[in-house]
Amino acid sequence: PQAKLIFTISLLLGTTITISSNHWIMAWAGLEINTLAILPMISKSHHPRAIEAATKYFLTQATASALVLFSSMTNAWYTGQWDITQLTHPTSCLILTSAIAMKLGLVPFHFWFPEVLQGSPLTTGLLLSTMMKFPPITLLFMTSPSLNSTLLTCMALLSAALGGWMGLNQTQIRKILAFSSISHLGW
Repeated sequence: PQAKLIFTISLLLGTTITISSNHWIMAWAGLEINTLAILPMISKSHHPRAIEAATKYFLTQATASALVLFSSMTNAWYTGQWDITQLTHPTSCLILTSAIAMKLGLVPFHFWFPEVLQGSPLTTGLLLSTMMKFPPITLLFMTSPSLNSTLLTCMALLSAALGGWMGLNQTQIRKILAFSSISHLGW
């Protein structure tokens, strides 16, 4: 019970730090706290499928976090600004769009999400599908004036179409929920 309470408080803390930050390093730190807090919840059962899901989640989120950090450093190198709302360099915008799409599980970076949800307990899957999406979506909204709207629209349309289409062919409830989440992210 104490460990679960600590992980839940860490999830709330990481989400709050990311949502309320104006500096890229603080946003990145909040994303990392979230990732590290959810990993023990995914692998709680010590089943090989749960360990595999936790490993896939960790590798994907670590890659996306590295891209967020690289994007912010590239923007700071060219503009001298670490402010989230001052994302102006085109390369930084493209890298950040890819990183946020990877963190959210948008098409074409969606392959990890159904597998991770399939290997997670149902309550952890609920957290992955809802609460873990708030910080990246907040970053997306804060930087949306700077991001490429054509690329975002293409990813949204592909997510809505592919999520619905792939969900039709599933018989496992967690994978249906994962593809539903991908589709709804597109909408």
